[in-house]
Amino acid sequence: MRQVLRLSLGGQRLRLRISNRYGTKPLHIGAVSAALVANGGAIQPDTARQALFDGQAYLTVPVGAAVISDPIELSVDDSADVAVSLYFPEPTAPQTFHWDGLQTAYIGSGNQVNNIDMQVSDTSETRMFVSSVIVQRSEPAKAVVAFGDSITDGNASSINRNHRWPDFLAKRLLKANIAVVNAGISGARLLDTGLGENALARFEQDVIAHPGVDSVIVMMGINDIGWPGSALAPHKEPTSAEQLITAYRQLITLAHLHDLRIIGATLTPFEGALHDSPMRGYFSDDKEQVRQQVNHWIRHSGEFDGVLDFDALTRDPMHPARFLPHFDSGDHLHPGDSGYQAMAEAVNLQLFY
Repeated sequence: MRQVLRLSLGGQRLRLRISNRYGTKPLHIGAVSAALVANGGAIQPDTARQALFDGQAYLTVPVGAAVISDPIELSVDDSADVAVSLYFPEPTAPQTFHWDGLQTAYIGSGNQVNNIDMQVSDTSETRMFVSSVIVQRSEPAKAVVAFGDSITDGNASSINRNHRWPDFLAKRLLKANIAVVNAGISGARLLDTGLGENALARFEQDVIAHPGVDSVIVMMGINDIGWPGSALAPHKEPTSAEQLITAYRQLITLAHLHDLRIIGATLTPFEGALHDSPMRGYFSDDKEQVRQQVNHWIRHSGEFDGVLDFDALTRDPMHPARFLPHFDSGDHLHPGDSGYQAMAEAVNLQLFY
């Protein structure tokens, strides 16, 4: 399986983090390589580098664990696309994956980790097993984590284009030697586990554990508001603003205990969200009142170290519960490419300096 990964800051060498976090049995991998991308699933000649794990090509990742490769001598530029290829010597269930990858991955038979052009039998837009790429560089740098749900994950943005708002933000922060880590999971919630673990359950692993992290942006909560009473959670009791604020405060406490700056992002409009899909009932006037209460607290409580007012940016002034049409992807919940770009361009970079 060959996966294409867009990096943030470049450097002189890489380490790969291979995860079996949700596996129910040990994960066996026969070979791994990293290479620079030419186009599609092809790699640039002579750039494939074998990834070793304690000097060994073969690795076994225990249940619930992750392993980090030895340093890989592969120089990469800022915003480089790197292909990570894995060979599985036996049938392997993709139990640890990120379903909304928005990037084509290539699958073929046999050990093709060093092939310039793969013999492809199938493709997927799901990321599997490779949970992060750690770039080692001689120049000092730090990182900001975008911690959120499908809007941070880039849902409804163009496939293979890297048009998520954290992608656009990463380009803006290159000159400041600040990397951006995308920890968005489509369907994620502050309070409940479903499509991904709840925010408190994954904060240490998905934010604090990343090397060099200095700041985190939290944009999560719209699914906690929207799911109850919809087809996603028809019997769940409505979520209150007080419940969400309690969760935000816990995230703020965790961040400050680890000397991280934590920035809150307001929740964007969602009137009409998913109405033409099986998830009818996602929006209601009562739910809109909860969103407004949460946004008021984010803006005015002073408990976050900074605020990104994505709601004010993306709402229709004539109908504030709705997206501006030219920012709306069409589902009335997620921005399109232009909306994601506008969100990133509206970020005050001084928050990270």
